[in-house]
Amino acid sequence: MPRVCPLTGKKTVAGRQYSKRGKAKYLGGVGVKTTSITKRTFRANIQRVRAVVDGQVVRINVSAKAIKMGLITKPARRNYKPAEAK
Repeated sequence: MPRVCPLTGKKTVAGRQYSKRGKAKYLGGVGVKTTSITKRTFRANIQRVRAVVDGQVVRINVSAKAIKMGLITKPARRNYKPAEAK
């Protein structure tokens, strides 16, 4: 299952993590030096939610940004009351 949002297109992207060492010049040091560069991945915040799609309630994987933007419509809450005990 790919970590891709069908609504916003957000997906996993590659990047780098920089490890640094030293004290900044403006703090009285000789400067910050890069000691290593490591590859890493930035993952999209994908959530599995129930949404109404074409009149049907289905579970889809969407990004948190799509939920916040209101791109999905959640199904109405059930008005369920249990039957009284006899």
